Amino acid sequence: MSLIAELKELFSEWIAVVAGTVDVVAARLVRSRRILIDQGEEGTLTATAPATNNAPALPERSFSVLNGRPDPPLSPGWAAAFRGSRVEMNLSASQVLASPLDFPSQAGDFLDGMIRSQVDCLTPWSVNDVVFGWSTPTPAANARIEMTFAATSKNKVHPLLKLAQMLDAGSVAFYATVSTGTEPAVRIKLFDQRLQSSGGLLANIPRLLRNFLLAAGVAAAASLLIAAYLDSAMESQQSELQHQISQRRAALRLDSNGSGSGLGLLAKRKQNTPSSVMVLEAISRALPDTTYVTELRIEGDKVQIVGMTQDAPSLVRLLEQSPQFSRATFFAPTTRAANETGERFHIEAHITAYFGIAT
Repeated sequence: MSLIAELKELFSEWIAVVAGTVDVVAARLVRSRRILIDQGEEGTLTATAPATNNAPALPERSFSVLNGRPDPPLSPGWAAAFRGSRVEMNLSASQVLASPLDFPSQAGDFLDGMIRSQVDCLTPWSVNDVVFGWSTPTPAANARIEMTFAATSKNKVHPLLKLAQMLDAGSVAFYATVSTGTEPAVRIKLFDQRLQSSGGLLANIPRLLRNFLLAAGVAAAASLLIAAYLDSAMESQQSELQHQISQRRAALRLDSNGSGSGLGLLAKRKQNTPSSVMVLEAISRALPDTTYVTELRIEGDKVQIVGMTQDAPSLVRLLEQSPQFSRATFFAPTTRAANETGERFHIEAHITAYFGIAT
């Protein structure tokens, strides 16, 4: 079932990327008019439509949203301007929550995942109920980077999104202009969505392409499933054969060396197999009292430790000094959130196989 789920996810991403590429090409062929909308503190929307090569500028228009429609209704000129246009809405500052963030400079390639995992702590909303974004990171002291985080509830932008859909806009984006402390205000994109394909004659191209790719994907998926089934059957037979060979060899060693050798093998295996309890005890002896472990995973001869500490690099040295561990290293960037006093570390180390009593 996991293979089927992965194939479905891969296929969906493939369709989305190709269809998005077609929409981008269509947008370049047919230029969309750009309409700017500023949201006032009272919820009033003020729209401006700059001049384009094909149309003059329109006079500024203010309106509110009543039952999902502009109030008062738009003039025919404005209604025509909205159809297929690119709508950029600047949300009111009172509708947006902003806060500064800083991370180690090595975390620059992982910002999306790291910020997404902290949305619950940075906002009163869950990650599924919020739209958010951040400014371009800037270098800071101590090899760190700083940025401004901005977010708002999906419930606040949903009526505006429905308004853009009702007006037949081609795409819509939501922005927030925020500042934190004494820093200058920055404009941050919170949300961007294409509502329809650009151009009337090109509107059916993504659907036709999706249908074509769907047929090709079904054929490819069927081939992959057949290959996976045959491969799984062969691996199962090979595993069973290897198991029988191992059992036979063990029986032959016991027959040739006597029962005493069998007990010795069991004792040796017990001594050379790391116990989870003993690994945990060794970690508690090696780490300082100011370190808190929140996750511990043991896979074969490796252990992964995740937690909070005051000095993450020193933990690697302490684990290396322990006779039970070797080759300690970071497997993910060390981070520090604005609301945390310590550093969140991710360390991986090899477990020394011998945990028994030396003879």
